[in-house]
Amino acid sequence: MTTTHETLRPPRRDERNWADSFSYGATRVVQPTTIDELSELVAGAPRIRALGTRHSFSDVADGPGLLVSTTALPADPVISDDGHGVTVGAGTNYAVVAQHLDRHGLALLNMGSLPHISVGGAIATGTHGSGLGLGSLSSAVSALEIVGPDGSLRTVRRGQPGFDGSVVALGALGVVVRVTLDVQPGFRMRQDTYVDLPWSSVDDHLMDVMGAGYSVSFFHEFDHRIREVLVKSRVPDGLADVSMPRDLWGARPAPVEEHAEVTGTKSTPMDGSVGSWADRLPHFRIDATPSVGSELQSEHFVALEDGAAALRAVRRLGDELRPHLHTCETRTVAGDPLWLSPTPQDSLGIAFTWKKHPAEVAALIPRVEEALAPFTPRPHWGKLSALPHAAIVAAYPRLADFADLVREIDPEGKFGGPAVERLLA
Repeated sequence: MTTTHETLRPPRRDERNWADSFSYGATRVVQPTTIDELSELVAGAPRIRALGTRHSFSDVADGPGLLVSTTALPADPVISDDGHGVTVGAGTNYAVVAQHLDRHGLALLNMGSLPHISVGGAIATGTHGSGLGLGSLSSAVSALEIVGPDGSLRTVRRGQPGFDGSVVALGALGVVVRVTLDVQPGFRMRQDTYVDLPWSSVDDHLMDVMGAGYSVSFFHEFDHRIREVLVKSRVPDGLADVSMPRDLWGARPAPVEEHAEVTGTKSTPMDGSVGSWADRLPHFRIDATPSVGSELQSEHFVALEDGAAALRAVRRLGDELRPHLHTCETRTVAGDPLWLSPTPQDSLGIAFTWKKHPAEVAALIPRVEEALAPFTPRPHWGKLSALPHAAIVAAYPRLADFADLVREIDPEGKFGGPAVERLLA
C-alpha cells in the first residue's frame, strides 16, 4: 500500500495527476488510439503500466517505465442482446456510459460521486458510490478484455477461475481495454437534501439513516452536527413522484434558498425534483467539470456493523482535523467476493477531502488510521494511506492468491510498479 510521504512529494515532472499533487515517475506517457497499437506497445515494452483519467491520489498507477493511457481508445459501447450488460472501452468515463445507456432506456446499478472517472481506473481500485444494497463499481463487472505481457488479448468472465482476482487488480495483470458492466432498466429518481442531522441519530439509527433512499450519503467536518445528508430515491414507474419525510431522524429538509444556491452550478439537482438516474446518482453534473482538484483525499472502509463506533473514534480527533479538512463524506457499500476489494463485507466508507496542506495531511492520516485500527480499516487503493504492510496483509486473506495469479500471468513483472511491488513484497 502506498504511504503518504511517497505520494505527497512535490511535483517534479510534467505528467501529474488530476489534483496536481502527484508526479508520475514513468519515463514517458503515450496515448494509443487503437487496441492493436496498444498491444504493440505492451509487447515491446520491458515495463508498462495503464493510466486512466488520473483521479488517483496515490502512486497506484505509477511505474518505472512506460505509462499507457487508455483514454483515447474508442468508447464503442455495445449493449448485450439480452439488455443486461454493456461493453465499453476501459478508458471511457462513466458520464459517457451513463448518457449512452440513458438514451437506450437502461441504467447502471450505481455511480460514484464523480462521473468523469474512467471505467477501467475505477474498477481497478475499488471505487464506489453509496447504497446499503449496492456494491462497488467493481462488483458490476461481468467480463474484462486484457492485453497481456506478450501483447495478446484475453477475456476473463465472471465465474471463471481467477476472475475474482482480476477486477480490483491495480493494473498488475495487464492493460484492461474493454469492460462489460451489468445494467438494469432505466429509472427516474429525486435527490433531497437534509441538514443538521444529530450525531446521536448516527449512533443509534445508522442503518435507518443510510436506508432512507436508494443511495444515501452524508457530509460533515466532525463537529457538533452533520451538515448535510443527500438522499437519492427511485421514483417507481407509473408514479409522478414520491413523498419524502419532513424529518429524517432529526435532520430537516434544506431551506429553499439553499437549493437556489446550487441551481445551475456543478452539482446535480438536490431540490427534490424528479429526473433521470443519470442526472441524480452522481453528485456532480455530467456536463460540468466539478472542481480544479485543489484537494487531497484519503478513505477507509470498516465493517458496516462497526460504522457508528468507527465514526465516534474519528470524531475525537475533530479539533485536529477541521483546520485541514474540506469535508468528510460517509457512504455505505454492499460487500463483494473480489480478492482485493476494500469492501469484502457490507461496509461504511469514511472519505476525507483534505485541503491541499501536504505536510499536515501526511501527519493526520496516520492519526486517523490509529483511531480506526480496532476496526481493521481497509484504505481505498487510489487514495492516501500510511497503513503498514503488515496491516494490509492482515486485512486481505486472498492476497497470497492474488500474488500467485500475478506470477502466473506476468512472471517477469512487466506490469509492476511501486504500489504493486510494495503490496506483494
